[in-house]
Amino acid sequence: MPFDSRTLAVPPAARSTDDARAVARWLLAVAGLVWIMVAIGGATRLTGSGLSIMEWAPIAGVLPPLSDAEWQRLYDLYRTIPQYQLQNQGFGMEGFKEIFWLEWIHRFWGRLIGLAYVAGLAWFWLRGRIPAGLKPRLLLLLALGGLQGAIGWFMVASGFDAGRTEVSPYRLVIHLGMAFLLFGLLLWTALTLLRPRPEGPAAPAALRRAVHIAAGFAVLAMLAGGFVAGIRAGFAYNTFPLMDGRLVPEGYLDLSPAWKNLTANIAAVQFNHRLLATLALAAAFGAAALAWRRLPPGGARRAVAGLAGAVALQYALGIATLLAVVPVWLGTLHQAVAVLVLTAALLAMHALRRPREASAA
Repeated sequence: MPFDSRTLAVPPAARSTDDARAVARWLLAVAGLVWIMVAIGGATRLTGSGLSIMEWAPIAGVLPPLSDAEWQRLYDLYRTIPQYQLQNQGFGMEGFKEIFWLEWIHRFWGRLIGLAYVAGLAWFWLRGRIPAGLKPRLLLLLALGGLQGAIGWFMVASGFDAGRTEVSPYRLVIHLGMAFLLFGLLLWTALTLLRPRPEGPAAPAALRRAVHIAAGFAVLAMLAGGFVAGIRAGFAYNTFPLMDGRLVPEGYLDLSPAWKNLTANIAAVQFNHRLLATLALAAAFGAAALAWRRLPPGGARRAVAGLAGAVALQYALGIATLLAVVPVWLGTLHQAVAVLVLTAALLAMHALRRPREASAA
């Protein structure tokens, strides 16, 4: 019988599965970079470093200052903004370099994410290894990543306005929310490539609703945390569970119109963050108890328990950060663990998704 090389070819189904797994691993790696970026962003915000670079130079900014003259030029630029004049006046070149390097790392990491995504996308695309129907979503992620870079500069530029020493809290929350959205899309897409169909029997509808409610409260608590960070509300009312001896702090509705209290009133913003976090914790433990009763042992039940554990850890870190009056390392950890909560929520929702969603996920 003559030798036929086609007998050694990989079956199309196996090749498709291998391609899906390879793309999923790449997306998970990019999601990991985004997770680190969120943590770096938290440190940048807590140290006030975000306004130290006053130029948006996507290409030229890859390199840090390479001469004393360039360092002086950037320092002179920084001295023109209110943050220097009202908060950091006189801290000298060494103080400037400390905040500059953290912001430079933040922006460099963003470029690294972009490079990792574009290079991976091009590699899989040119080799025809992108699973059928996935290209539009991958292009959407590329567009959202570029938009996130523009939103980042839009946020930073708000800190140059007269009288401001911080960026706009509204733009900060948009920037943070976009980071969560990008991470979530990357993770969900990777999970669907790895597990295109739900495993085991369909989960009870009540359990799916419970997990979605817990995830919703968790995401709202994260976005509320953005406003806590944006107006530095964590440096007030550093007691728990009461706020200045009261469950609901005095002055909760001091601002007019009333909606401004949700974003600009320190007492209301911190209380809302606490309330949403508590609701997320209660909902997550309720979902875990329901999963324990209604699901057989296995990955889905572990995923729901993992969500409860992640929320509990984040809740404890939030209390510790508040009581310690927001040290940089603890505040940064608190922001990083928010991504862990989001990860756990997505893992639980993905494990419990209805079979009919598998083909469209």
